[in-house]
Amino acid sequence: MAGAKKKLFVLDTNVVLHDSSCMYQFDEHDIVIPVSVLEELDQFKKGNSELNFNAREFVRSLDALSGDKLFEQGLKIGPHKGKIMLRLEEEFHPDLLANFLPDKPDHRILNTAYNLVKKNPARQVILVTKDVNLRMKAKSIGLTAQDYTTDHVKNPTALYTGHRLETGVAEDVIDRLYREPFEVGVAELQCKDAPEANEFMILRNGKKSALAAIDATGAIVKKVDKTSAYGITPRNAEQAFAINALMNTGIQLVTITGKAGTGKTLLALAAALERRKNYRQIYIARPVVPLSNKDIGYLPGDIQSKLDPYMQPLYDNLGVIQSNFEESKSKQSRIKDFLQEEKLVISPLSYIRGRSLVRIFFIVDEAQNLTPHEVKTIITRAGEGTKLVFTGDIFQIDHPYLNSYSNGLSYLIEKMKGQKLYAHINLEKGERSELADLASNLL
Repeated sequence: MAGAKKKLFVLDTNVVLHDSSCMYQFDEHDIVIPVSVLEELDQFKKGNSELNFNAREFVRSLDALSGDKLFEQGLKIGPHKGKIMLRLEEEFHPDLLANFLPDKPDHRILNTAYNLVKKNPARQVILVTKDVNLRMKAKSIGLTAQDYTTDHVKNPTALYTGHRLETGVAEDVIDRLYREPFEVGVAELQCKDAPEANEFMILRNGKKSALAAIDATGAIVKKVDKTSAYGITPRNAEQAFAINALMNTGIQLVTITGKAGTGKTLLALAAALERRKNYRQIYIARPVVPLSNKDIGYLPGDIQSKLDPYMQPLYDNLGVIQSNFEESKSKQSRIKDFLQEEKLVISPLSYIRGRSLVRIFFIVDEAQNLTPHEVKTIITRAGEGTKLVFTGDIFQIDHPYLNSYSNGLSYLIEKMKGQKLYAHINLEKGERSELADLASNLL
């Protein structure tokens, strides 16, 4: 009876490319890898991107399990795990021929799953794919299909914001925050829900209010001032919180989310320039996700010409900071020197892979287009004295197989909440223009 309850999961190529450790995520259930998946992985073996790494890593893990049984009844993956088996091509099932062409890899994977259903009527067979179209095709022929949800967050709309409003705080507590040592005990706030380490607060009682932050221990509330960073002055409480977290050298990991125009990248870059003496270099990078999911090779020109459109928004933010100073001012000329001396590096994220991240202020822009594994890879490379900042909008994703539930930025926020080295701020108020705000909210 126990064996009959074990499910049979058929994995699509994009699941492997998303997470090279996917075979270990299905508990006691069995896994089938169609040979078409191996054929597709073969195309990703060479290269330095995360997809190439995941393809190589998965094949190595599979090879370590190799044996005759891999192609027959399957091999045990490990303790408390099910079996994994490779499935060779089978004759295309007549039920599929009317609607699906056999020469497409997706359709061959679909055929493998469909044949398993026919041969194993007592078992539940599930096709796991991040491709929405393939899931719909599977369901059209009565095949159960699911997204790979191991690294999904529960509810992106209820994700930790990093700040809260506390009303009814005692007047005396707010008054004391304005006097040295500008701090009080968390217990004195009498919060209904216990605050997280490094969480920010707007404290109010009638006309009195204060901006505050919980310290890394979670026991002390400290006053937050509206501090400028390299000529950029916060325009609202959320931006003041963001600058505070960005300039706090004790906080080594910061995430900033928000829709376009909230100032995420601008604040991060300004804080990095303000704190430049604490770091050897400032890196600002973003993943290159080509439009319409086409490779950048189709664009005209050399590699720099191909990449310029993706990097231009970062230079635009730098231009905003420079415009705050007259051309004769040393701060504007210093930015130019930083770029020439490579103390400030603006680059595609893939170009920074493998570099040593020691005493670096590292900003990753558009981080919602990264997978959870990519985010983990970046953070685990952080050396001594490095600060990592991830910015992005979790509801504006260009990656074909990611969404607000499964992207690396959402995953990072959910997993890191409450850690003493981490702070998060969700910026809600746009600061570009009234028209930009109107378009963002209504269109």
